Amino acid sequence: MERKERKIVVAVDESEESMYALSWCISNLVSDSTNNRLLLLYVKPPSPIHSSFDAAGYIFSRDVIAAMTKYTNELVGSVMERAEAIYRKLDTGDVKISVEKIVGSGDAKDVICCAVDKLKADTLVMGSHGYGFFKRAILGSVSDHCAKHAKCPVVIVKHP
Repeated sequence: MERKERKIVVAVDESEESMYALSWCISNLVSDSTNNRLLLLYVKPPSPIHSSFDAAGYIFSRDVIAAMTKYTNELVGSVMERAEAIYRKLDTGDVKISVEKIVGSGDAKDVICCAVDKLKADTLVMGSHGYGFFKRAILGSVSDHCAKHAKCPVVIVKHP
């Protein structure tokens, strides 16, 4: 009997909450009765430079732009390394899991919802930063947006 493939997108970022969500996902959602495909999605902010001027009218040199790009790429690498370490630590070999790393760029809530749709994900797993009502109202909540707009079930994992 052929096993069904199950695609689980886990949104990861620099936070402990997202790493906990990944750990929770591996411990609670992967199944030995399916081929589990874990898609680690990191969304980097859009490049703040679309021209040589920023919003205040300052000119950025190529060195500054290169330094910002280098930092962003190092951050992506660091987050993915931490995620891979969590996966390796929890991988017992009993359950078949393939891991794929995906990096998007843009507004996190939109990129995540679009990626889930494009990838035809079965489940989206996200950590919750645990912002209170006022912070959420001012800053917005990526997990709230995705819970309302993603075209698959969304699991929001709260860090204890």
